[in-house]
Amino acid sequence: MNMKKRNLLLSVVMSALLVTMAAGCGNSGTKSSEAGSGGGTDAGSTDKKTYTVAISQFVEHPSLDATREGFIAALKDAGITEGDNLKLDYNNAQGDPSNNLSVAQKIASGKNDLVLGISTGSAQALVQQVKDTPILFAAVTDPVDAKIVSNLDQPGGNVTGGSDTNPVAVQRLMDFIAESFPNVKNVGVVINEGEPNAIVMAKNAEETLKKHNIKLVRAAVTNTSEVKQAAESLVGRVDALFITLDNTVVDGVDSIIQLANEKHIPFFSSDRDTVEKGAFATVGFKYYDHGYQVGQMAVDILKNSKKPGDMKVTVQEKLDLILNLKAAEAQGITVTDAMKDKVTDKENDIIQ
Repeated sequence: MNMKKRNLLLSVVMSALLVTMAAGCGNSGTKSSEAGSGGGTDAGSTDKKTYTVAISQFVEHPSLDATREGFIAALKDAGITEGDNLKLDYNNAQGDPSNNLSVAQKIASGKNDLVLGISTGSAQALVQQVKDTPILFAAVTDPVDAKIVSNLDQPGGNVTGGSDTNPVAVQRLMDFIAESFPNVKNVGVVINEGEPNAIVMAKNAEETLKKHNIKLVRAAVTNTSEVKQAAESLVGRVDALFITLDNTVVDGVDSIIQLANEKHIPFFSSDRDTVEKGAFATVGFKYYDHGYQVGQMAVDILKNSKKPGDMKVTVQEKLDLILNLKAAEAQGITVTDAMKDKVTDKENDIIQ
């Protein structure tokens, strides 16, 4: 082989070797980049999974809406945000109990990571229809009586949530009426006897009032359109008005507020939102906080793989007397220092 051919062959071999080495370096660089990218994603992202959550809500009114808003806020604070990694399927039964079942059937037919029932009827329908997906409930007064769960401490199955009442709240409110309004001998309650939560709370109120020799007088309704007439039927027969966490009645509460103001009848409710709207007093809490608490339970289920059946049903422990001074004036109530002294958080729970 002459010198020229040898040099040519050497040149070809060296070129091939350089290409191979370059390719090797390139591949190594790509793998390193991919590994770095993967590691960065794992370390830098809190949650790349997309969650689907369905909500069944009985009707739109301040308490239930605030519950839903608090629930969604808790998810967002945990990095589960609608439009990013959360698909939210919101359904409203429009205050019609028969719609609870159809909403629940629709939700059961879909693929959800978790479902939420806001109100007793909504939760009951979900429990009947949804068998495998985790179910949470909120704004439910007595989940055991409503047969949503059989045990508050160990719910079992795929269901748990938050009760929106503590029996002590109703008892404290009735005691407040008896102590602060000595002339009250009869308290009227507008009630939908078809709502289990309303029945439980009315019975609790009745038993507490009986200890003070005060009678509870019922005016029954079957739908929201009957609330005004039922309230009017109590005028002249009662000295004060009261409503429970009765979705049918709360949806038409404006007519009760108007009547209480016109006739100067003290009006007491079971939720803060109705007091903010124009009732005089309640013993309660913020429904936003209630929803947020249930939302934190949802985070534990979605991100920490907690099982609903192992999670204790929560109840509201932090209760306070809440007064609306403008409502008091409208209803002819003289708010005494003794009344105000019963309020623990005067800055937030005495509404000017």
